[in-house]
Amino acid sequence: MNPPGPIDFIDLKAQRRRIGPAMDEAILAAVHGGQYILGPQVGQFETKLATFCGARHAIGCANGTDAITLCLLALGIGPGDAVICPSFTFAATAEVVAGIRATPVFAEIDEATYNLDPAGLGAALDTARKNGLVPRAVIAVDLFGQPADYDPIEAFCAENGLTLIADTAQGFGAHYKGRITGSIGHFATTSFFPAKPLGCYGDGGAVLTHNEEHLAIIRSLHVHGKGEDKYDNVRIGMNSRLDTIQAAVLLLKLAVFAEEFEARQAVARRYSDGLKDVAVTPYIAPDRLSTWAQYTLRVAAPRRSGFVAALKEKGIPTAIYYPKSLHQQTAYKGFPVAGNGLPISERVSQEVVSLPMHAYLDEATQAYIIEAARSALTGKAAAA
Repeated sequence: MNPPGPIDFIDLKAQRRRIGPAMDEAILAAVHGGQYILGPQVGQFETKLATFCGARHAIGCANGTDAITLCLLALGIGPGDAVICPSFTFAATAEVVAGIRATPVFAEIDEATYNLDPAGLGAALDTARKNGLVPRAVIAVDLFGQPADYDPIEAFCAENGLTLIADTAQGFGAHYKGRITGSIGHFATTSFFPAKPLGCYGDGGAVLTHNEEHLAIIRSLHVHGKGEDKYDNVRIGMNSRLDTIQAAVLLLKLAVFAEEFEARQAVARRYSDGLKDVAVTPYIAPDRLSTWAQYTLRVAAPRRSGFVAALKEKGIPTAIYYPKSLHQQTAYKGFPVAGNGLPISERVSQEVVSLPMHAYLDEATQAYIIEAARSALTGKAAAA
């Protein structure tokens, strides 16, 4: 089988072809409106975003990293405080904790879902206390699009007086036992980086909350700690606002998000049906639906580089999220690690590899990818 054409890891142009004329009109309307910062589209998008997932409030900000920072600042977390988070995640999850001079405490993941393992939270809590830290919060990550196991995580947080921040940058809009991510946790945060399932045409992010007091504090913090107006500064804040043009883009993208969510389910099913007998395909718990930010296989560590090279030779891009867990990286080696180490996080980082994944991946292209992956994994070329 020959490749049907150039293959993008995430084809952002395909969605553009679908909604391009309407998007051009929306962007131009924002330009002609002249309110480039906190224009009306920002408020409209915040309302629709909160309604979509069932949160009471949404606050747009500059990016997903700032979104987590705003939550930590709203809680007054700082030096001497500990925040429990997974190590197998993107750096932003722990970066923001260290950035405000608090201490990330790295906890183990569940090997099946790659998300924070509720059973490991107790060890992380003990580690924080043994290091003389005050445990304040847990950041759970919806990695690759699947929600973390929130019921036991919420129970653990309630029992120990911890705030739950749901980092749903990769998983916004996914389903967990009848709830939609974005509505789960004391805070939820998300990113609108272009490659995310709900992405804009630049950087953007949001904080979602049910709490009126948290809403008021974050609305102040993200505009320099403003009080009655931007020249009345009642707290030390930051400059982190969602641009009006990006809000206009996101309004249109949110309108097609539910359809794209269903399309991603179909793409994931085709991958799993075609590869489950030759690789470790993603496990999605029966009470959850992933938004499939990534479709990630596990390939034995000695074979992964060969698998990647074989697909590259056939014009198929891959990505490795993440080649090192955070506690193994230079910047984070000095922070506490729960228990006697994180062997699962370390092992999966040597085995994961992600295939092209987006809502517009057509069946012919996907069949070519599956055939190439099977051939690389089994050493057998498919029949002509």
